[in-house]
Amino acid sequence: MPVEIRKVESRKDLKEFIYFANNLYKGNKYYCPSLISDDYTTFNPQKNGAMDFCQWQAFLAYKDGKLAGRVMAIINPKANESWKVEQVRFGWIDFIDDEEVAKALLDTVAAWGKERGMKQIVGPLGFTDFDPEGMLIEGFDRLATLTGLYNHPYYPRILEKLGFKKETDWVEYRITFPDELPQKYYQFADLIVKKYNLNVRKVSREMIDKENYGRKFFKLINETYYKLYGFSVLNDKQIDAYTKQYLSLLDTRMVSFVEDDKGELIAAGITMPDLSLALQKCNGELFPTGWYHLLKAIFWKPCDTLDLLLMGVREDYRSRGLNAVIIADLYPRLKEMGFKYVETTAELETNDSIQAVWKNFEKEQHKRRRAYGKEIE
Repeated sequence: MPVEIRKVESRKDLKEFIYFANNLYKGNKYYCPSLISDDYTTFNPQKNGAMDFCQWQAFLAYKDGKLAGRVMAIINPKANESWKVEQVRFGWIDFIDDEEVAKALLDTVAAWGKERGMKQIVGPLGFTDFDPEGMLIEGFDRLATLTGLYNHPYYPRILEKLGFKKETDWVEYRITFPDELPQKYYQFADLIVKKYNLNVRKVSREMIDKENYGRKFFKLINETYYKLYGFSVLNDKQIDAYTKQYLSLLDTRMVSFVEDDKGELIAAGITMPDLSLALQKCNGELFPTGWYHLLKAIFWKPCDTLDLLLMGVREDYRSRGLNAVIIADLYPRLKEMGFKYVETTAELETNDSIQAVWKNFEKEQHKRRRAYGKEIE
């Protein structure tokens, strides 16, 4: 039977779309399930501010009467305008080991984009940089993280067979915590703080809410990331959603905020315990017991690995040692909490400034993911 492509139109369709990957990878020891509640938020136009300006359509693929794949087609006009391109994105793509299924999904996205004037199909990319992006091409034997991703090795093989070419790569590192930071590292950080009259804030949960650090932080992210591949500036609705997603459960010991002498946030680092094993235990479900596994992993009994969620330095403070200030602030607390390793988020292979942060640490570049592109015929 040929592959049948159906639009996601009902709540039942959406549920099948969201659960497909977790079911496809069930029992895979390297796959980290997504948090189902976050997925529902991402695909809810009332909660996802990107849906206010993006065009999108989700599709499901069926073969022999069985669900065999999924994909989201997205046109982000802000990103297209910023980067002077006419691209339709494919995101949240998953499929069984079947070239016919993958081709049907991607052809559907290309045709959908062509109808709306697009000339190139690229991905995997989401609505924004805070959605899953890229396809794993190295590191199939490594555990994925909450902010990372996992896919079978046959994914890139099939895409390349279908004529897709590299657009860009991201790399991920596993950093080993040193037994201690050299004293000169702290001295350097202290020198930077004094030289630029900075304030390293010690914040509480109440302060984060009361002083609106969510807005401050994501304003900083807008100013920091706007030149990175495919980025589009976040609006207030997106910022509110990401504040709830990223900051609502943070242990404030694992956060560093740096302000200038005017009280403006100029640099920040946000970390949290790796939640991969907790998410595997509950398969991404908060209920009935998933919340317990997650809270245990965050607050009560974290593992020895730390996820570096987000790190940013305002452009006018680049190359002034602010990364050292953040690390010197966080390191003593994180070491005391028992962490031994850090998993970085995906870093563009061309982003020399962020990769330079790790030059003095024992590290392993253990994952690589890729965005692919192809002209629409």
